[in-house]
Amino acid sequence: MAKSHYIDLPDGERIPILYEDRSVLAIDKPAGWMLAPDSWENTRRNLQAILAASVRSREHWAKVRNLRFIRFVHRLDAETSGIVLLAKSPGVVPAYTRLFESRSVRKTYLAVAQGSVRRNEWVCRLAIAPDPARKGRMIQDAAAGKEAETAFRVVERQDNRTLVEARPLTGRTHQVRVHLAWAGHPVVGDPLYGKPTDDRAGLALRAVGLEYRDPFSRQAVVIRADAAEFLNRFWKK
Repeated sequence: MAKSHYIDLPDGERIPILYEDRSVLAIDKPAGWMLAPDSWENTRRNLQAILAASVRSREHWAKVRNLRFIRFVHRLDAETSGIVLLAKSPGVVPAYTRLFESRSVRKTYLAVAQGSVRRNEWVCRLAIAPDPARKGRMIQDAAAGKEAETAFRVVERQDNRTLVEARPLTGRTHQVRVHLAWAGHPVVGDPLYGKPTDDRAGLALRAVGLEYRDPFSRQAVVIRADAAEFLNRFWKK
């Protein structure tokens, strides 16, 4: 049977498979899906749980690949869309986990920020910690926070918004969102760090690039997610 280039979810939603090799799958995660352990039952929008159940039930996309296991090796915020890397066997998880922890993965995001950003390029190195006053929110905390670093580059300016490319070196929770908010330009549609807006299109943040050297073959891997729909929704008039 031919391999499907999509994962069909029970609700009819279709997730594109962007890249595949013997060890991993890269998917284009839709906004609104959380990446959490499959035992976490506080939401029906747990993508890991849905994918693991799909593998166990031998759905077509998993059956043609003879998959017995699937697990994310890094995370995106629930409301962030874009590239997520999934391990296809338990044995490769440690190698890919080390790859991300050692900062050997080049990650690229597109964000639409509120306001007109003056600087064309800058690097933010503000440490990040959980907000003790609000669960699920992060804050800048030089004393108790974990180190975080993001490089930003302005792609285009339009009225009172700016299209920004973000390259986080570290992988802290909400890192790009916190760093842009601290700069005074929160991501459009961000309910945690932004100003109230009439924009109901969602969070204007998308993971569009992932580059690394395969930990087994040592070959360079470059994965890209299409940005056209994202730009049509959040940027183009």
